[in-house]
Amino acid sequence: MWLPDLSSSSLPTYLALVEAIAAAIGRGELKPGERLPPQRRLAWTLGINPSTVMLAYREAARRHLVSGEVGRGTYVLAGSREASLFRLKQPAAQGELIDLSTNVPVHDPDNRDLSVSLAGLAARGELDGLQAYPSAALVERAHLAGATWLRRRGLELAPNGLLLCAGAQQGVSAALLALCEAGEPILVERFTAPGIKAAARQLRLPLHGVAMDERGILPDDLDRQARATGARVVVLTPCLQNPTGASLDAERRAAIAEVARRRELWIVEDDVYGVLGSAAPLAVQVPERCLLISSLSKSVAPGLRLGFIAGAPELLERIDPEAQATRWAVTPLSLALACEWIESGIAERRLAWQIEELQQRWRLAARVLGPRMPQGRAVAPHLWLDGAPPAGLAEACRQHGVEVVPAEVFAVEANPGHAVRVSLAAAASRVELKRALEGIVAAWPMG
Repeated sequence: MWLPDLSSSSLPTYLALVEAIAAAIGRGELKPGERLPPQRRLAWTLGINPSTVMLAYREAARRHLVSGEVGRGTYVLAGSREASLFRLKQPAAQGELIDLSTNVPVHDPDNRDLSVSLAGLAARGELDGLQAYPSAALVERAHLAGATWLRRRGLELAPNGLLLCAGAQQGVSAALLALCEAGEPILVERFTAPGIKAAARQLRLPLHGVAMDERGILPDDLDRQARATGARVVVLTPCLQNPTGASLDAERRAAIAEVARRRELWIVEDDVYGVLGSAAPLAVQVPERCLLISSLSKSVAPGLRLGFIAGAPELLERIDPEAQATRWAVTPLSLALACEWIESGIAERRLAWQIEELQQRWRLAARVLGPRMPQGRAVAPHLWLDGAPPAGLAEACRQHGVEVVPAEVFAVEANPGHAVRVSLAAAASRVELKRALEGIVAAWPMG
């Protein structure tokens, strides 16, 4: 029976158990399809309350690590390795790993926008009112703010031309739930974001990877896969794709739009990184067949859980006929802060700072990594280190003090190769990033 050691964790017991499950999956100690110990038996063995184990198993299921089946037990999900990216990160002690595994915006320790905005809400007597459900006026204001934000992506939307959601992950899940039936094939890039893989697995939608090059997916292979699988839906990240960083150019976008129209494909466009780049979204090229999903989490503030789903009215109607279900998870405080920041220009200023900082970090990476640095890619929050890296590069980086993510976490099919994704934005400072990049160089010596 698998038995975790929780003695060294400072987390609450149930979270320590979730972390132990995630770590065991990451190390291969718990394999896909393996049954976890029964809740009561594990509680008795560890000397903890059965309700604590129950909470842990529920949280592990929410993170797509395991699945509970009534009468059969709790099992490790196939492909749950990528879900372990979402486990809680404990503060690192001095000399421990530099974590470049998670894509988050660069944190500016000197920024006080949130403190000032909260103080302003309190001074105006508006803060207490945000404990209630969002008012109709606040929701309408958020729709206007969302339309304003998406205008910078070339979309001219009426306020009713979008839905509010609690971030891009919820938006992608809602789109797939509306457009697909369980068991229906879905097309994605050959390497795709863990959140997309997790959403498809949760909805029981088998994924088929489309071949890619440095410019993104190949239109010919998209056409071939659509014909071979009968898929009706494709999920793409055309701008600063996660994990490869590829962005579709105008010629490639036009070719993909032509395939989508000819094969009658619905496009779910994950544009969460779009505002950080310069490439136009597919939604501009093929608006009648595209749902664009964006948020503020990767560009303005990760904790500002507000996203937008934009598309043709008939598509939005399929997702949320009453225009309420997707916004139920959005807190009034997030709505109020997002509206204030978009209306006042704070969001734009934070975005500009983020882009400038990423450019500085990209140049730093180019200097340190040398020939390992990918060529011909736009500045992105993450690097895809391919180019014939050695087997076991992710583990070698770990041995040199750096946490990165191996290709298998993003791969849809077998034989993913040995590439790794490095989040340039995750380091606390450029000094820390330089130290981490030097660790990668040491892990990947080149003759």
